[in-house]
Amino acid sequence: MLMLAALARDKSELRGLLTGDDVKSTARILRQLGVTVTTIKDSTVQVSGAGRARRARLTAPGARLNCGNSGTTARLILGILAGHAFAATLTGDASLRRRPMRRVTEPLKAMGADIEESGDGLPLTIRGGKLRGLTYTSPVASAQVKSALLFAGLTGNVPVTIREPYRSRDHTERLFAHLGLGVREQDGSIVFEPTVQPSNVPTVQLAVPGDISSAAFLVAAAVLADGGELTIENVGVNPTRTGFLVVLERMGARVERVNLRDEGGEPVADLLVHPAALTGTEVTAAEIPTLVDEVPILAVLAGRARGATIFREVGELRVKESNRLELVAANLRAVGTQAEARGNDLFVEGSYAPPRGRVETASDHRLAMAFAVLGTLEGADVKLSERKSVAISYPHFFHDLRRIGARRTAHGAR
Repeated sequence: MLMLAALARDKSELRGLLTGDDVKSTARILRQLGVTVTTIKDSTVQVSGAGRARRARLTAPGARLNCGNSGTTARLILGILAGHAFAATLTGDASLRRRPMRRVTEPLKAMGADIEESGDGLPLTIRGGKLRGLTYTSPVASAQVKSALLFAGLTGNVPVTIREPYRSRDHTERLFAHLGLGVREQDGSIVFEPTVQPSNVPTVQLAVPGDISSAAFLVAAAVLADGGELTIENVGVNPTRTGFLVVLERMGARVERVNLRDEGGEPVADLLVHPAALTGTEVTAAEIPTLVDEVPILAVLAGRARGATIFREVGELRVKESNRLELVAANLRAVGTQAEARGNDLFVEGSYAPPRGRVETASDHRLAMAFAVLGTLEGADVKLSERKSVAISYPHFFHDLRRIGARRTAHGAR
């Protein structure tokens, strides 16, 4: 939403933006590109878009664009910059610099962007300008790749068609459609055909639904609780993001969706969660794009389920903020649960013994939160190597975990 507002023809107002570090990284970079973005906070954030002066152009930055830890920021901003005729160098923290970027830069080069890389990661320099249309079959189901190409089509004013092996999350398409920007689904592909000039992107006046990836940790804590129920309000339940709920319900959990409504083209609901006894399951490769960020917390829940759970084709987790696949397995073993990564699959055997041990988060926010939830169990003694990483996506996580009445939280680093 911030990126679209940055391109809009007038002042946009966004409500309910996440105040995490990744969103702040996006805002910081947009300011470097000449966009006025007010302070990122829970209430309304105002953005004065590049289209206000009818120039429809961002301005060349005076320094490197530091994306922090945010892969979404880096990959999507590359798509935006591809349609701008100036050079910009992107970098990030040590974790982000290890994450693969060629999955985005290769199709952008095919559209005509000039990109200088020293490997498959940051830093890199992009020189955008006049682009040509693209029909592209992505080897991975990635909303970040798809969104980058849609943004390149928008800023370059050229058509783009994208096909994926499985359907990935579709927030960008929904926003484009909501704003009348010429996107549709056709024969299993996403097709963008410009309907407005880049200088005429409509303003964005929307509220951001709560992130189901963040809500997942509270859902898990409620499922593991001894009693009671938990209501989590205003959660986005986009069907390309609810694989976590589908799998959890298959494992035996009760998660009701109430007060269903629409916010700017996105389905939203309140989630009503009850404690449950869980049973192991198989999570298929086709389901992974709908729950890829929730694999760590699902794996933790699988460790408390009866029987075995298998996650198929989760090799993508090796190139997240950490080698998330190997660390999930290693940390489950560290707290007494049988778990193993075999090739691109993850196997977890359930256990009822109190989890006890030290967890290495590798500064990965989702690992820290997942194992903190495990630390709420009766008799648990789970020590996290650090807690600060949660600021990336959920700054108030530990406060909220205590607030919902969880018995105890995992220990911080000592």
